[in-house]
Amino acid sequence: MSLTVRLSKKNFAAALCLGLALGAAGCERMISSRSTQVIKDAEAKTADGNYLRAITLYESALDGSEKSADIHYRLALLYDDKMNDPLHALHHFKRYLTLAPTGPHANEVKNFMKKDELALGTSLSGDSVVSRAEAARLKNENLTLRKQLEDQRAQVHSAATEKTPANDKSAEANKKAPGKARTYVVREGDTLASISRKFYKSSGRWKKIRDANKSVIADPAKLKPGMTLTIP
Repeated sequence: MSLTVRLSKKNFAAALCLGLALGAAGCERMISSRSTQVIKDAEAKTADGNYLRAITLYESALDGSEKSADIHYRLALLYDDKMNDPLHALHHFKRYLTLAPTGPHANEVKNFMKKDELALGTSLSGDSVVSRAEAARLKNENLTLRKQLEDQRAQVHSAATEKTPANDKSAEANKKAPGKARTYVVREGDTLASISRKFYKSSGRWKKIRDANKSVIADPAKLKPGMTLTIP
């Protein structure tokens, strides 16, 4: 075989390899471009409220690579927030952690998974599943109630250690008039427990005062100064 023929074959092989490489790069760009467009279309459908179509588009862009982690994250949020479907949300959250265990949303995803596992367990037990927004609202409500209880305990403690002479005299005078209906004007810091202690030497009879004033007391934990209570 002549030198010219061998060089010609080598040039052909090199050109073929280069062509294959360029073709592969071109295909990769086409795939990447298509995936980017599909994701944009899915985002648009989400913004329009067409969540089922958005889910279908996102799922068509999944390819099992690390790049799919963000798509799994978006799918999980759709199932979680919009579809109220903790089971499918959990699946995509888990796929996200599998593909990107240290990704930018890893810690957030772990918290979502705990909430969805709880919601799923509640659903299986027959109770209703709450959305993430409802769970957040309930959490804030619980924190508010806890603070109110702590404030009430502080008020009870303050009333027990710092008795007001005027109130004590009023309570004592009412106790000495068994034939007359006793009344008491609520002062700042009073609670049903502290009022019960003034009249009965025990905080345990606050329910008796509450029951005697149902038309006045809407919320036993929120007595307002100036309210006039009947003391049975």
